[in-house]
Amino acid sequence: MPVLALVGFVLFALLAFGWRTWVHWRRTGSSGFRGFSGRAGSLERFAGLLFAVAIAAAPLAAVLDLTGTLTRVALLDTTLARVVGLVAYALGVAGTLWSQLAMGDSWRIGVDPSERTTLVTRGPYRSVRNPIFSFMVLAVAGLALLTPNVLALAAVAALIVAVEIQVKKVEEPYLERTHGDAYRAYRARTGRFVPGIGR
Repeated sequence: MPVLALVGFVLFALLAFGWRTWVHWRRTGSSGFRGFSGRAGSLERFAGLLFAVAIAAAPLAAVLDLTGTLTRVALLDTTLARVVGLVAYALGVAGTLWSQLAMGDSWRIGVDPSERTTLVTRGPYRSVRNPIFSFMVLAVAGLALLTPNVLALAAVAALIVAVEIQVKKVEEPYLERTHGDAYRAYRARTGRFVPGIGR
């Protein structure tokens, strides 16, 4: 199913990055893109680069599967895994868009330390602090199950590591500095990526 995986990735990118950026620009006059955080060589900058590598590796994995360059991991190359992958992908895309829209005008790609945005606690943010990343990983993992080669699995792993660093080293410190006690109270009652875990 490499063609389906490739189409799915393009659709995900168009919706989650292209369409959402356009919506934000229409509403605010800004793209919402703030770029990578941190100085060159920093852990924060590494997270941004790792994120970019993961996003590039995911569709490349489908292309290399399509051309027969990479073979699939036999244990994951099953009908059940493909069905699970399609469901995970669909839920991941829908959840990513839901979470992005729930951010309203506070939605950003990256962090500008000098900027103050509203602390969003509605919708999926009622129980999870970073649902966009949670659903994004779910979508990419779903696509990996459609073409389960080593590069697709490595893309998922790289995305998870990038998200962990970005959240812990960039976004959560920024939110705590910006919102203080309000953010600390919010953090105490919500999970980092899933409800109830990572308070």
